[in-house]
Amino acid sequence: MGKEHTYEVTVRWTGNTGTGTASYRDYDRDHDVTAEGKPTIRGTADLAFRGTPDRWNPEDLLVASLSECHMLSYLALCARNGVVVTAYQDAATGVMEQTPGGGGRFTEVVLRPVVTVTEQAMTEKASALHHEANRICFIANSVNFPVRHEPGIRVR
Repeated sequence: MGKEHTYEVTVRWTGNTGTGTASYRDYDRDHDVTAEGKPTIRGTADLAFRGTPDRWNPEDLLVASLSECHMLSYLALCARNGVVVTAYQDAATGVMEQTPGGGGRFTEVVLRPVVTVTEQAMTEKASALHHEANRICFIANSVNFPVRHEPGIRVR
């Protein structure tokens, strides 16, 4: 067995408007996500489920986690393989399907990273490393749906 890492967060519901969950429409979905020494994430539900538009929802955070993990894995691989990246930006999209009876699941996430490298000779390796980054990404390895990549490579 490999090395184990533990992560601790606290989620505290802040949406009690005075009557608790007396009915589905009587409470806010707002909550705070905290961890020691880190800024608070202001959370809510998706707007489709009575959330607040200026807060992060779990679906946003799942897509963001996949995008962040891929980027961090990718940058590490580039550094180890002589690919000099000077800029990275991803426009990630997740698709969630609601099922009858109130449940649902993500069916895919598509990452669209645009990476800038310093030399034309690096572009082929830069493109290929996305596959390896997906293979080693902790978060992508933890989900049961495909995480696809549509990368773009630019030369500075």
